Amino acid sequence: MIPRIVDHRPLSGRRRTVAIAAVATVVGTVLAGAPPAYAARGHAPDAPDALTVDDRAHPLNVEGTPRFGWLPRDADPGEVQTAYRITVARRDGGPVWDSGKVASDQQSYVPYTGPGLRAGAAYRWTVRTWDRTGRQSPPATGEFETGIADSEWEGASWIRRATTEADDYTLARTEVRPAASRVVRARAYTAADHTYELYLNGVRADRGTSFGYQGEDYYQAADVTNLVAAGKPLAIGLRYHWYGSGQGRPAGSRGVLLKLVVEHADGTREVFVTDGSWRVARDSRFVAAAERRNGEGDRVERQDARAEMTGWTRPGYDDDVAPFTAAEVVGAHPTASSPHLIGQETRLAERTVAPVALRTAADGTVVADFGVVIPARPVVRFHAGVTGHTVPIRAGYTLTDSGRVATSTLLSQGTDMSFPYIQTDGAQEFRAFTHLGFRYLEIPDAGEDIALDDVSAIVVHTDVPPGGKATFASSDATLNEVWAMMARSALYSVQEAFVDTPTREKGQFLGDAANISYATMGAYGERDATQQAIREFLRSAARYWNTGDDRGRYNAVYPNGDGKRDIPDYSLMFVDWVWRYWVETGDRALLAEAYPAIRDTADYVLRHIPATGPTAGLVTELAGGSGAYRFGIVDWPEPGRFGYDMSAAARTTINAQGVDVLRTTARMAATLDRPAAEVATYEGHAAALTETINAKLRRPDGVYVDGLSATGEPSAHAGQHSTSYAIAHGVAPRTDLPALAEHLASMGMKQGPMTAHWLLRALADADRPDAVLRLLTNADDLGWADILAQGGTFTWEAWTLDPGSNFSQSHGWGAQAVVDVQETLLGVRTASPGAARVDVAPPAVGLDRASGVVPTQRGPVRLDWRRTDSGLRVDLDVPVNVTARVALPVTAGKSYRSAGPSKATFLGIEKGRAVFEVGSGRSSLRPVSASATQPR
Repeated sequence: MIPRIVDHRPLSGRRRTVAIAAVATVVGTVLAGAPPAYAARGHAPDAPDALTVDDRAHPLNVEGTPRFGWLPRDADPGEVQTAYRITVARRDGGPVWDSGKVASDQQSYVPYTGPGLRAGAAYRWTVRTWDRTGRQSPPATGEFETGIADSEWEGASWIRRATTEADDYTLARTEVRPAASRVVRARAYTAADHTYELYLNGVRADRGTSFGYQGEDYYQAADVTNLVAAGKPLAIGLRYHWYGSGQGRPAGSRGVLLKLVVEHADGTREVFVTDGSWRVARDSRFVAAAERRNGEGDRVERQDARAEMTGWTRPGYDDDVAPFTAAEVVGAHPTASSPHLIGQETRLAERTVAPVALRTAADGTVVADFGVVIPARPVVRFHAGVTGHTVPIRAGYTLTDSGRVATSTLLSQGTDMSFPYIQTDGAQEFRAFTHLGFRYLEIPDAGEDIALDDVSAIVVHTDVPPGGKATFASSDATLNEVWAMMARSALYSVQEAFVDTPTREKGQFLGDAANISYATMGAYGERDATQQAIREFLRSAARYWNTGDDRGRYNAVYPNGDGKRDIPDYSLMFVDWVWRYWVETGDRALLAEAYPAIRDTADYVLRHIPATGPTAGLVTELAGGSGAYRFGIVDWPEPGRFGYDMSAAARTTINAQGVDVLRTTARMAATLDRPAAEVATYEGHAAALTETINAKLRRPDGVYVDGLSATGEPSAHAGQHSTSYAIAHGVAPRTDLPALAEHLASMGMKQGPMTAHWLLRALADADRPDAVLRLLTNADDLGWADILAQGGTFTWEAWTLDPGSNFSQSHGWGAQAVVDVQETLLGVRTASPGAARVDVAPPAVGLDRASGVVPTQRGPVRLDWRRTDSGLRVDLDVPVNVTARVALPVTAGKSYRSAGPSKATFLGIEKGRAVFEVGSGRSSLRPVSASATQPR
């Protein structure tokens, strides 16, 4: 065969997305072609798998247009989906909608286009697919339920206890008796500021949290069918905790709202709601007027077992006497203080874990070691409590030399991590209501022996799709440990929202959220938390940054208790984050929803480029921030700036991000079929800014300085940030990359965890996987391996724990490098929106072997490769309806032989790599003695 020489040059991080955008415009034409390796006419497709509606297997409160997703399945190699058919029916089987056979390869975010659906109703849906030979699959069946609008709470009222307590724990209860006909379905819809627990006949049925602003709060739906018995008493209990404003938490309005719907076999329907008949009391188990844990808003959780009310969640409890009183009714929903509720798609997963060991401190204190830092609610069981005895339970990150939990400002993040517990007599159990991040839990002065099984913790994090977890293993043991730490840290940094730390602030900072989202999407296939966060920051723009020169900015933390504040480079990061989400998911609807705000951000950049003066043509003093964040944060904490010239008026990092914002806005415009002039305008501005950066911020040796002063003088300092950003954001000329990469690599780690991903990206774009590997695994320099070497088990806020600071030992933003392991060191990346195409390019140097599973929107990609003297031995498994482009390094006199059910098609040689395309199924590539241009 005569080889075709292709010129698919390695694309930089920003250049790479140009190709992605181009592919996005032709996704719909896949059906006209065929996969690169044809399979003989074989089997009909299997029934689709992993059915979702709005990314969930069985959502209970779908709002707006349902969007369907599935994974096609087919035993034949090289298969694609050529068509699908969706039907929707009522729960009783009555037909609602039939899409008919639709010629399309789309398998995610397929919109429902049938007649209107009833609120709060259950539906079944089916999907079947057709393969490239026209054979159809059996149908697969899924379920979903619609949510309820603000007008559909059927008289449910917000109720509360009349109090002015700043830390309000309230119990609310009622009793009802459902009708005698068999219960076939029961759903509870609940909302509260801030956290609630729902109990039915003594069993906890649901728990939810909402930290939104008025009009942006969430309600949650729960399936409680198994907890409601026909014709028998039903005690409905609610506990809510309102604790004012804080980091990541607006004050909101104290209170709780419930609608419980019970459907019977005879076709009748009952609705029980919160109203004036309910009784409320202070939850006296929690000691009043507890002090704050720190300056961020949480309070120390003091519990008094003597004052706990027992039996209040069960039928027959007498709530006609004190301390219970009539509930104060705020009003039927919607109210002025709660004009709108949003159906919450995210859910909090809870998992009970045991400590890995019990330690004994020098003074005899028992200390439980959970092995790694976890975000959890501690639980301690006592067998012989003494009334009035206080056990000062305390959580922590590290131990002192004496074996006790360290309580210094630095080692506790400046947080009082205690859970003082006052005992009652006899057997009892302390159960914390609110989580903290910790590894150790000490139980001083327990008054009895504490055994290993007396201590546990309830780990809490956002739930993720079943089967969506990535894996990674390699020949480098340190890298494997770093991967595990980063993946775990990412998941443990998302509870009700993305948080900077589960201990100190618990706030959703935009920069942290974007970084962590990269990792959770890559390591867990997470979607819902990212969608929720993107929409919340869009709401921040609408709430606070909606006029004049404010337009285009986003809150630095949202939702939050201190209102309007931003950080300029965080606003720019938002654009990249939305684009990353689009590339990973192919979710065009959210891209379109975000685009008006994104365009405002591009215009925000342009407003700060002067036409004349010393910094003409450069983004100058980008408005926003204050104090150490004014005009941009660059990196954080401050030691992570490594001397960056913060006096520069036109900062190189901001300008490189500005190029990215303008280019990405152009790509979004093209993807959304905006007018050609709009696309060209932003492309032109990006090109002009790139030219000016290279003319004014680049030294003769190609290295980028930190910026220009207001009078036009170049910074004397040329930090690692400046050059890494120039490469990673597609500003640096390609011819300069080898020398610039060598310069960056020679510096070691001179960026903080917040921005280290962009350093790794820059080195990868310059084809230096060896340097990426070294930064990730070098325990003798700052970085992830050094954290492990110091006993860390969670990524940190900074590379060092500096005396006098409260730097966090549980900061997920450094976990963003998960994607660098997957893309650079394993060699798998999404190549087109929604992963219709993936690139497989194992590194040419470095590791001896690597294997892993990478979740994509179209299913998991499995790769296992080993390096030999002749080349790489590669085993690959590609999902149905996905095409992989495989680029393998070539050794002189060697080539590759394709084997396996799915045969690869040779495309040509690209810069020392043999390039193949392969369709779905298992395939293998083995090095053989042959000309590289004549693979077997």
